[in-house]
Amino acid sequence: MTPTVEIECRQGDIAHQPDMDAVVNAANAQLMPGGGVAGALHQAAGPSLAEECHRLAPIRPGQAVITGAHGLPNRHVIHCLGPVYGRDEPSDMLLATCYREAIALAEGHGLASLAFPALSTGAFCYPMNEATRVALTTVLTEVPHCRHLRRVRFVLHDAASLTLYRQTLTLLENAASP
Repeated sequence: MTPTVEIECRQGDIAHQPDMDAVVNAANAQLMPGGGVAGALHQAAGPSLAEECHRLAPIRPGQAVITGAHGLPNRHVIHCLGPVYGRDEPSDMLLATCYREAIALAEGHGLASLAFPALSTGAFCYPMNEATRVALTTVLTEVPHCRHLRRVRFVLHDAASLTLYRQTLTLLENAASP
């Protein structure tokens, strides 16, 4: 029997998830500090995160890499380069690949918990409704195959995004139930 994986949605700051083994960075190709999620994580982690990232860059859309968490209260940061909507195609497949690769890295490192932001929805302009569907569908498809992962959290910046994620998660879970 496969153990269940809890999927939760919360409003908050991705850089402040001390109960999670890893947090996911909505990275740029060079894995350097920027705005949004990448800026918050790099600021909280300190300059040693950028030093470690420098050796792993560049990455391509859909790719994920893992580093230590440095000054963050987690064990690791998984950096994903989501697609720029309307430029990196097929955007839905590239976005799904980000989530799959992040889960695979978490599994490969024996992590039990993983926190995601809403990848590609900020500066990369991915429409929130579509990004939410891709994210949750991909995670729901992948987690039954996980041996280590027990909890996946989506950390959303605002109340509207939180409501959308929770409603979409409920719809997808109900559709999968017999």
